[in-house]
Amino acid sequence: MENKKSNLKVLLTTIALLVVLNFAGNFFFKRFDLTSDKRYTLSQTSLNIIKEVKEPLYVDVFLEGNFPGEFKKLQTETQQLLEEFKAYNSNIIFQFVNPLEDETDREAIMQSFYDRGLTPLNVTLEDKGKQTQEVVFPWAVVTYGDKSTKVPLLKNMMGASTAEKVVSSVQHLEYAFANGFNTVSKKKEKKVAVIKGKGELHDILIADFVKSVRENYYIGTFTLDSVAKNPTESLKFLKKYDLAVIAKPSEAFTDEEKEVLDQFIINGGKTLWLVDQVNMEMDSLYNQDGTNLAFPRDLNLSDMFFKYGVRIKPDLIKDLQAAPISLATGQQGSTTQYTQYPWMYSPVIYSDSKHPIVSNLDALKFEFTNPIELLKNDIKKTVLLSSSKYSKPVGTPVEVSLNMVADKPDMNEFKGSLGFPVAVLLEGKFHSMYENRVLPFKESSFKPIGKDNKMIVISDGDIIKNQLDKNYQPLELGFDKWTNNMYANKEFMLNCVNYLLDDNGLINIRSKEVDLPILDKEKVYDEYTFSQIITVGVPILILLVFGLVFTFIRKRKYSK
Repeated sequence: MENKKSNLKVLLTTIALLVVLNFAGNFFFKRFDLTSDKRYTLSQTSLNIIKEVKEPLYVDVFLEGNFPGEFKKLQTETQQLLEEFKAYNSNIIFQFVNPLEDETDREAIMQSFYDRGLTPLNVTLEDKGKQTQEVVFPWAVVTYGDKSTKVPLLKNMMGASTAEKVVSSVQHLEYAFANGFNTVSKKKEKKVAVIKGKGELHDILIADFVKSVRENYYIGTFTLDSVAKNPTESLKFLKKYDLAVIAKPSEAFTDEEKEVLDQFIINGGKTLWLVDQVNMEMDSLYNQDGTNLAFPRDLNLSDMFFKYGVRIKPDLIKDLQAAPISLATGQQGSTTQYTQYPWMYSPVIYSDSKHPIVSNLDALKFEFTNPIELLKNDIKKTVLLSSSKYSKPVGTPVEVSLNMVADKPDMNEFKGSLGFPVAVLLEGKFHSMYENRVLPFKESSFKPIGKDNKMIVISDGDIIKNQLDKNYQPLELGFDKWTNNMYANKEFMLNCVNYLLDDNGLINIRSKEVDLPILDKEKVYDEYTFSQIITVGVPILILLVFGLVFTFIRKRKYSK
């Protein structure tokens, strides 16, 4: 009787404890991430973004089907991350879809994905020497109300193995989805001005950049022609924007125009400068002689940059780590034959910086870029990108010829180089270039010193330029149609914009590092039989031994 009372007491206590725990669970929520790199711990920025999602947000992930183990790993990591998002907000609804499950509409479906910019990837499946080809769509589409955006799941990395790409991609999954959620759920607030009137790049040559920026920000054109008529009103109008993009100007700025831009900066306006200090274009080399003269370009901006803390030198960077160009070398039948040669005036630049703008970024292609000199002042300067240690500056004026592709470079010329900055982030309280100077025009609201601000200076205007297809339609920024290489120019440019305008710290998620172990395929193949014994044979053997021992003990116990 006493035992029954004791057991009943334990049962009631357990039930009461479970009720209390469940009741407390409605008010307290905590998840535990036991991974060493905390890959499933969402940043506060991500949590703030999904907190604002009040209606169902749908995520269609196209990583479903028959594909290699690396993509299975990417699929698993994607699913676990989305489950983490869903745990904090049940309005996030996701599903994994195989877009090519219906073979009858395969071609039409693939074309529709191409039209939406969801480029598929051909992968090779290997199973004990047998190879088959499969198509994978490493994309997701996020939809919220009537807005949708695509989310890339696999980062492009030239020369990297699929396993390396997957590791890099997993590191950026949280940023990719958080950015996608932010794009569809948050109303546009910030305004971007593309400065015109100084011979900048034509609209069609920055079309992909503008299209991409428009997903998150308002973007419009601000023409400096109005400054000559009414500089005060022009400045007032420009102050309505949060960021000004100056994309490869080719004409000198007047002092009045410089004062407008200067006071825009002093009053907190962000700026993204893409400036060529040397007049030289690839198109100018495609003539009968294949040569042209590169000479300094006077934009009348040197004193402005000097005040802010940098100087763009009128030199060209020659780099052995260079992108190829395709040149016609002959004709086979009616078809022109092209051969690729390294072009040392097109540096291919990799970043080893941990700054969120360039963290884990793939190669970027520059063209006729100039070295940036950092000057001493109170402004904090962060070098985002530099040429390789196999680079050197070439003074101008200098003749540039396509025939240089046949020259064998003298390695002694590149000895001792540490690389040259080509993209620099400036942060701090900027001093006006007209501080203690006569103003080009009187401005009652003139300020000599600004509040905390930031700008990015890049010594190449071509980094923002997209190529055109045969129908003169803009291609994706970073794609080189002559070599079929995809560079990270677009990702870098968007990162610059996001960093300059990002108030909620979304861009900082890019710095997250993940230590993702990847299976060694060669080792698996070499030790295939041994692996089967360990993974299949040993568990069966353990069960067999356990069964025999258990049977022996039972017989011994109950046979008496």
